[in-house]
Amino acid sequence: MSKQAKPLSIIYNKKSGFHAANKDEVYEELVRLLSEYDYEIQSFELGQESSFEELISKVLERHQDQNNVGIVVAAGGDGTLNAVAQRLMHSNIPMGIFPLGTFNYVARVLNIPLDLIDAAKVIATGENRKVHVAQINDYIYLNNASLGLYPLFIQKREHYNQKFGRFPLHAYTSGLDVLIRDRKELKLEIEVDHQIYPVKTPLIFFGNNQLQLADLNLQIAKDAAEGKVAGVVVAKSDKRTLFKILWQLIRGNIDKAPDVYSFAADQVAIHSKRKKMTVAIDGEIVTMQPPLNISVQKNALNVRVPHDSASV
Repeated sequence: MSKQAKPLSIIYNKKSGFHAANKDEVYEELVRLLSEYDYEIQSFELGQESSFEELISKVLERHQDQNNVGIVVAAGGDGTLNAVAQRLMHSNIPMGIFPLGTFNYVARVLNIPLDLIDAAKVIATGENRKVHVAQINDYIYLNNASLGLYPLFIQKREHYNQKFGRFPLHAYTSGLDVLIRDRKELKLEIEVDHQIYPVKTPLIFFGNNQLQLADLNLQIAKDAAEGKVAGVVVAKSDKRTLFKILWQLIRGNIDKAPDVYSFAADQVAIHSKRKKMTVAIDGEIVTMQPPLNISVQKNALNVRVPHDSASV
């Protein structure tokens, strides 16, 4: 009797370069490799349906057999991983990763290879590992969420990327541009485990990925690893202070920057008199209505990782 094929669905972002004409040979090798492990593969391009909900519904139809759920693979950067993860949370369907972003922090913290062929081998032969997922109102973030200057950094970075190509240097170039042109201050109340602190700040940053936080030499990296809300708040918004912060950020020593405070908690809420707030979530810009409630759902997502991989 022949072995039943396992469904494998690849959700990819064409903008990331996956399935591009110059990568046809790589894609064919991925399909060949995964097929050898009895996977029945189907690819779904983001945007091919009228909405993501319609697309993900078609994907999940392939994974309803509880005795043969298979795997759903996200091929792209943070935005693609985030969208897929939000629909796979609290299910027994594991998420595989083809890392195609700029920094690929989620893949790196889980020791998933950045080479696509090696990543496919992990999908085929690895194990499932539960990871923490942070949430801000109705949105999740695997890496970070932020308010203030950081969303402006993202918008400027995308402008540079579209004009000059996608390079890590543009994150810093866009940061300088924002500091020179677009400094703004938020007047907020931050509720940390039910204690309220009034603040005026140009930037609040929440991190869920301990590798990213460790790269910044932030002590709260260990708190994020334990499933805490890990946050950073900047207490001054004058240009001199902000340039010092950017310099320390570039050097990876943000904890040594002036007027930067980090904290960890089980729950955080941000209160504002504004009707709407702009938030950057894993590189995507969204608008939310306050209060903003931030928490971490522990062990909420199954991810296919190498054996003995670290956990988010």
